[in-house]
Amino acid sequence: MTESAGGTPWIGPLDLFRIGLGPSSSHTVGPMVAAADFAARLPAGIERISAHLYGSLALTGRGHATDTALLLGLTGAQPDTLDPDDAAVILATIQRRRRLTLPSGEEVLLDPAADIVFHPRETLPLHSNGLSFTATGRGDPVGRAYYSIGGGFVLDEAGGPLDAAARAEAPVPHPFGDAAELLRRAEDAGLTIAELVRRNESVAHPGRDLSAGLARIWSAMRACVARGLAGEGELPGGLRVRRRAAALLRRLEVQGAANDPDLLGAMDWVNLWALAVNEENAAGGRVVTAPTNGAAGIIPAVLHYYDRFVPGASPAGVETFLLAASAIGAIIKRNASISGAEMGCQGEVGSACAMAAGGLAAALGGSNAQVENAAEIGLEHNLGLTCDPVGGLVQVPCIERNAIAAVKAINACRLALHGDGTHRVSLDQAVATMRQTGRDMSYKYKETSLGGLAVNVVAC
Repeated sequence: MTESAGGTPWIGPLDLFRIGLGPSSSHTVGPMVAAADFAARLPAGIERISAHLYGSLALTGRGHATDTALLLGLTGAQPDTLDPDDAAVILATIQRRRRLTLPSGEEVLLDPAADIVFHPRETLPLHSNGLSFTATGRGDPVGRAYYSIGGGFVLDEAGGPLDAAARAEAPVPHPFGDAAELLRRAEDAGLTIAELVRRNESVAHPGRDLSAGLARIWSAMRACVARGLAGEGELPGGLRVRRRAAALLRRLEVQGAANDPDLLGAMDWVNLWALAVNEENAAGGRVVTAPTNGAAGIIPAVLHYYDRFVPGASPAGVETFLLAASAIGAIIKRNASISGAEMGCQGEVGSACAMAAGGLAAALGGSNAQVENAAEIGLEHNLGLTCDPVGGLVQVPCIERNAIAAVKAINACRLALHGDGTHRVSLDQAVATMRQTGRDMSYKYKETSLGGLAVNVVAC
């Protein structure tokens, strides 16, 4: 991440919103990126590779497809470009032959059953989502550790961002470390939050076409919704959870044709869009981490609400939404975490709800204070939310939780816009509370499937 003028790492919208494969940004996308990095660094003459998963990655890795993500990454696949249909073919070949082809073209031995080792009772020093690789061959063994810290972000074994060398070094003109500083700098510069983010991003990444990048993100979100609305049948994994989005769409279309006067009809559509995304995510489809895969349905659902139900909605409004939402997400990531393995689901769904609420408030013309207030309401009312996926799968309660939080984000925005931006609890105080709550939260409620619904609901 680029260092700002004040030494604060710059996290921009195209850092937070990444296109990848389901079902998890921390357990699928991040490990695939780490594996690809390890494979790209290997010298010639490697004959065998093994991988080791620790902590939350070991406890829920099978349900989150961590093991298969590692295999794909070692072949050089990247989550933003790999076709899910191609992935199935690659994995079947590796399973059958018990060897894989590195990006260099060399073949190495890797028996998934023997060479991917889960260590559920162990953690690596820097994060509960730790993983390591070992490669052996004609020379000395090569080993390297990584940390998948949520949202597709990966740290190397020293704790540095994996892609730091590829990032620009230019300082941004309006750095901010928290919401108070963001509001102060925006006021001093006479900018909206979205305008401030745009100016920072254009300096941090001068060669990057921000509008084109945001349009690509929005297009990927719409494509994910469309795929989710077309999906039928049961989701993979053994829970026998049936997709509901397609049937709900048919019902809503019939109601629309009958001119159903239901005043809460918009809520049904928001539920629909969130369900569609997270069912697609659970099926291993292409989603946008927003800011994580487990919470990937909230921002697309609220953006679809804006696009369909708000008079005067425009592409410029979509950009404003995403720019403002990214500022909220950056504040949360910097001062707490968006990782379910660190914060519980308050860090994933809570963060996405805050981002969606603030983004919608900005798109609707809210003041900077109202945007901050909307984000605070969205986060405050997800505090304490646990991450307890049944069967280690991103299905129950994850899919419905996105629908509930998307509706909550819209309500948070409306509450904020009915006020003048003044409020008792600040976003910074809510973020600090989330961080403290996450630290106090039992390990079994933080993406380990050792507590909560995961042990009180029979998985099969």
